[in-house]
Amino acid sequence: MSPSPENDSAQSRAPQKYLGDVGEVRANVRFDEQRLDSWLRSALPDGYRGPLRVQQFDGGQSNPTYLLETPAHKYVLRRKPPGTLLKSAHAVDREFRVLRALWEQGFPVPEPLVLCEDKSVIGTMFYVMRHVAGRIFWDCAMPDLAPAERAAIFDSANATLARLHLLDPAKVGLQDFGRPGNYFARQIARWSQQYEAARTDDIAEMDQLMAWLPGAVPAEADTARLIHGDYSFHNLLIHPSEPRVVAVIDWELSTLGHPLGDLTYHMMEWYRPAGVDLRGTLAGRDLGALGIPDFADYAARYCERTGFSVQGNWGFYRAYNLFRVAAIIQGVVRRMQTGNAASSNAAELAARVRPLARAGWLEARTAGAT
Repeated sequence: MSPSPENDSAQSRAPQKYLGDVGEVRANVRFDEQRLDSWLRSALPDGYRGPLRVQQFDGGQSNPTYLLETPAHKYVLRRKPPGTLLKSAHAVDREFRVLRALWEQGFPVPEPLVLCEDKSVIGTMFYVMRHVAGRIFWDCAMPDLAPAERAAIFDSANATLARLHLLDPAKVGLQDFGRPGNYFARQIARWSQQYEAARTDDIAEMDQLMAWLPGAVPAEADTARLIHGDYSFHNLLIHPSEPRVVAVIDWELSTLGHPLGDLTYHMMEWYRPAGVDLRGTLAGRDLGALGIPDFADYAARYCERTGFSVQGNWGFYRAYNLFRVAAIIQGVVRRMQTGNAASSNAAELAARVRPLARAGWLEARTAGAT
């Protein structure tokens, strides 16, 4: 999900035009807007009144996401896509549940307003939340910022993730939000199965990773924490004028799991191979000049805030996350071929799976794979 950035003078313009813009609703995910308007009049708690204008965000690869504008308010709607879906994917009801729990704790998320499970309204389940004004930095190097502001934003992102991982799932009503223990083993199995279900080509490195990763899982404590699953700068709304996180968005992949999986996914910004993501990469950049901490320092700051320590070696975590992203993208490619992908740039994704897999296998080699 990518709410429309406002006050965006400090953003990188070129990547944003591919992912952050809103435009007309695409034909394959259109719905009866008058029916939605009628439903919202009775469902929203803040005296909703039309007329309603609906546009679609170009981000939201998995769940189509829409900007709803009325004369008095802005909202964001997230829905399941139409068509045949992979098992357990697109659970917008889970998104709504975790948003509600976090909102009640004062954690920075958009306020969730209403969940609609009645498919007759727009064709699939959906929920509506308040729109949050903020900046989204698609280029993780944030080239238009001064080093001090860039450093403060990175530190705020680090602190926000640490705050999430320190929440006790039982105390926020999410003790059953996922299964505790064996997180990496379960995730590797899940994404291997979903990759196989969505396979469109043979990629040797994906096969090698699926064979190696299950036996390489580090010994880990049965610590079950709430994790985001896609914690990256494209899912962080930064205050329009201050260098701090005001909302974390797109909770589709959230579950209970190992916090280091979430951390090292977020830190893919440092080791993502070039050319596979419009957000770019920090690999090979002069981080000191940018005001960005290096990989080790950023991880150390997170560990200071949480009290967690690294189990196993970084090569495993990096290989796992590159594999996971390759599998997720392969699912989008498959949905593109069956006609229900949610993003207009989905066709470009097919070429990214192989280099991600190759980079993942190189990381695995550093972790002892042969």
